[in-house]
Amino acid sequence: MKEVGAASKEAMLKARDMIKPGARILDVAEAAEKFLRDKGYGLAFPINLSINQQAAHFTPTLNDDSVFPEGAVVKIDFGAEKEGFLSDGAITLDISGRNAKMVEAATMALDNAISHVRAGAEVCKIGGVIDETITRMGFKPVKNLGGHGVEEHDLHAGIFIPNFDNRDDTVLEEGEVIAIEPFVTDGRGLVVNSDACEIYSYLGGVSLRSSDSRKLLEYIDSNHPTEPFAVRWLSNVIDSKFRLYAAVGELVRAGAIEPHNGLIESGNGMVTQAEAELLVQKDGCEIITK
Repeated sequence: MKEVGAASKEAMLKARDMIKPGARILDVAEAAEKFLRDKGYGLAFPINLSINQQAAHFTPTLNDDSVFPEGAVVKIDFGAEKEGFLSDGAITLDISGRNAKMVEAATMALDNAISHVRAGAEVCKIGGVIDETITRMGFKPVKNLGGHGVEEHDLHAGIFIPNFDNRDDTVLEEGEVIAIEPFVTDGRGLVVNSDACEIYSYLGGVSLRSSDSRKLLEYIDSNHPTEPFAVRWLSNVIDSKFRLYAAVGELVRAGAIEPHNGLIESGNGMVTQAEAELLVQKDGCEIITK
């Protein structure tokens, strides 16, 4: 876990250092993902590069020519995988510096939450600390996003760690691996699904009509059976972008893959994020990724 955590941090910082106005989003994504692969790691999930009102699950499309805009607030959410062990972490880059206080609110909320992590701690109390920190700084937590447990080949396992006091008295257990991720906004404090979807997870084999869909599902079953994948990773299977996305759509309708739509702030508010993966210990925690 420490190894994938350290590799994930390196990859996030590599992405951060490449981001500037006018840089292609796809170039940053491919460089960060290649960085981990070249070091011998798998990817826990496609890199998320969510901009401004985008909160999570945004990754470039196939042949994407879009660039980072002036003044962008970019959430870099990424993780490495090795032998089923997964890392998860996130940082926010404020290109203009105009949203520094909101970035600081996410970081402070994470730090304060980490200080309360120990075996026996109630998740609602951790959420309350996150909410209090963010609110004190003049912003809102995103209430329908939160942290999660992490297990082998399962990035969102079991436990949910809220970004506010949701009255859930579930307690942390020694030896448990968790990710805490405060999301901060000046909007409504809720996210909704966007129409954009470039990240999917494999669910299982089904009967399919088209040869493209059958070929694509066979490839996904062989190459991405556990961790989420991006559509752009599948272009070597079907060389036509139209046919590729048509096959992906058929797989979704057939229940073979699960979509993870991009999430946007419902009030069109700016969003910042900070995330760390932690090992829960008897009297505290060990940071794996931050």
